[in-house]
Amino acid sequence: MPDRRPLRVLVVDDEPLARQRVEDMLAHEGGIEVVGTADSGPAAVDAIRRLHPDLVFLDVQMPGGTGLDVVREVGAEQMPATVFVTAYDQHALAAFDLAAVDYLVKPFDDERFEQAFRRARRLVELQEVERLRGQLLAVLQGDGAGTAGAPTVQPAPQAQSGGGYLERFAVETRGKVRVIPASEVDYIVQSGPYAELYVADRRWLIREAMQTLEERLDPKVFLRIHRSAIVRIALVDTLLRGAGGDYEVQLKTGARLRVSRSRREAVEKALGIID
Repeated sequence: MPDRRPLRVLVVDDEPLARQRVEDMLAHEGGIEVVGTADSGPAAVDAIRRLHPDLVFLDVQMPGGTGLDVVREVGAEQMPATVFVTAYDQHALAAFDLAAVDYLVKPFDDERFEQAFRRARRLVELQEVERLRGQLLAVLQGDGAGTAGAPTVQPAPQAQSGGGYLERFAVETRGKVRVIPASEVDYIVQSGPYAELYVADRRWLIREAMQTLEERLDPKVFLRIHRSAIVRIALVDTLLRGAGGDYEVQLKTGARLRVSRSRREAVEKALGIID
């Protein structure tokens, strides 16, 4: 059986150290070829047209144009699979996330890079890039307007119980898929378009929205206490009141999580403090 051809990768960033970091991380991955680098919008357009990469790591803000300017110039239908890279806040990237394979927010660690790269490779191998191009074209036609409320994540593989609630999470890590029972999750916090599952002393990252998790987790077991936090109710040890009327919950593990004022009453009812 012939070997599959290397994945051709282009790295685009105006910062030399940032380009080198991506190249160094790619050096640890097998079956790839870095076909070139670019340090500006115009140079990126030229490199994409000339080198025909399978995948591009594309900086969002560069001299001579943004990442979307590059996409507009190349044309959505001609773009390779794209991982956007940015130093800006995740919430500014809702439109990018609708169309990108993934995105990285600087500074990112090795595990987060590996997760984005492996997802990109899988989509390229499954020939899913055409679907992303269609989404990207829609973003460009709307210039990103009206996308802030649209779904910005693709759900991680999950298993549901007969009652419809999630029983376990499938978490990708270092090329493997680990199954995490929902009953073992202590709490969940939002991290941009991702959710961090805290299980004892471990942390797992899934690509899922907090609203979706709130709706799909058993409300008798889990409670959303803040727009960015969900806890396993049985683990809550203490409700703490701080200065200015702010509240926190302290878990039996010692972890502390903020409670939003709008959710305080629901927390008190769940803990039996009020009827």
